[in-house]
Amino acid sequence: MARLSALHLRRIDLNLDRMHRLLQRLEHPERKLPPVIHVAGTNGKGSTIAYLRAVLEAAGLRVHAYTSPYLVRINECFRLGRRGGGVLVGDDELRGALEHCERANAGAPITIFEIETAAAFWLFAQHPADVVLLEVGLGGRLDATNVIDTPLASVIAPVSMDHTEFLGDTLRTIAGEKAAIIKRNVPAICAEQPPEAMAVIEQQAKRMHASLHAAGQDWHVNVERGRLVYQDDRGLMDLAAPRLFGRHQFDNAGLAIATLRALEVFRIDAAAFEAGIVNAEWPARMQRLASGALVDQAPPGCEIWLDGGHNAEGGRVVAAALGDLEERVSRPLVVIVGMMGNKDAGAFLANFAGLTRHIIAVQIPDRGNAMPPDRLADAARALGMRVETCAGVGAALRSLARLAYETPPRILITGSLYLAGHVLAANGTPPG
Repeated sequence: MARLSALHLRRIDLNLDRMHRLLQRLEHPERKLPPVIHVAGTNGKGSTIAYLRAVLEAAGLRVHAYTSPYLVRINECFRLGRRGGGVLVGDDELRGALEHCERANAGAPITIFEIETAAAFWLFAQHPADVVLLEVGLGGRLDATNVIDTPLASVIAPVSMDHTEFLGDTLRTIAGEKAAIIKRNVPAICAEQPPEAMAVIEQQAKRMHASLHAAGQDWHVNVERGRLVYQDDRGLMDLAAPRLFGRHQFDNAGLAIATLRALEVFRIDAAAFEAGIVNAEWPARMQRLASGALVDQAPPGCEIWLDGGHNAEGGRVVAAALGDLEERVSRPLVVIVGMMGNKDAGAFLANFAGLTRHIIAVQIPDRGNAMPPDRLADAARALGMRVETCAGVGAALRSLARLAYETPPRILITGSLYLAGHVLAANGTPPG
């Protein structure tokens, strides 16, 4: 991985020319894949893919999945379809795929994400499966995954402001980048969007003669008596709630259901939908940490939640989930946060201003472009929050353990998927 990372001066350089060149040298594995469901969006892409995979596997299908970024091990990005459930690619097979792509690339400039994506295509082309779930890395139009000419479906999860230095500084521009995965005559399934983003997506679907299945228009998902109720023109499904916590997970599950219901190729019964929605797992998305090395350092009896949210919209849905928890059982809330330097810390933290005044800013380990805790603390103070800094999550938890809480606190660790990955590794609970 270190060797491949050195092939390009920049980690992110949005351009499809290098990808097309390498795929040609690999004899176009992207043309030998099982049918592809392509998923873009700002937030919720990974969770939507988790639901898609769980439902399809519950229906007895073999599902390849390529997602990013990983939390602890790069193997998490590559899941190979098997009867009865997929498996993460093993070290030897992944090393072989990356080395094969490295030889084909012959030292030419290429980003690490591009060569990883090429390796995913090459791997998936070697293994039979019924469907490939393909998550966009960044944006859509010039993302390395956007080389599939005719996917089975184009899916767009919620669009919001993020990565403005690459995608543009308006919601319309960002939505245009995401909507560019919509292909001619391929059905597009869309989550509920802000009006300006929705207008762009509708224009692209019309331009591509793609049938558009939009949340709130063509399908609806609601929470009724704690259950997920989905409805479209084919009828209504009353399903158990997702295991993944938060109201937003009902919406992500609804997007997955809408996608599969829009595709005639799959015949999925209600039992498979329910099993998939209930059993889907996606680490570091409002994940409760009940035990582990880090948990042992926290105040006795506390709750610890982990979420990789890192933009304003991600913070909003996590804050809403915390509000639901507070309604069930009231506890003092502490937010331990670490962010990357290119993120809008103020917009993210503003979501928690009405829930807590206690913020602990920490450094993300081994990330040179992480936001310094002092800068993060300044953003919290500007919102009227009480803030302290600690060297890391472990130090923050030990600091809290020394305080005298009448009620054990609820602790949220958030701000970055990189921080979340570090926490899972340090806690001894890496994703499987």
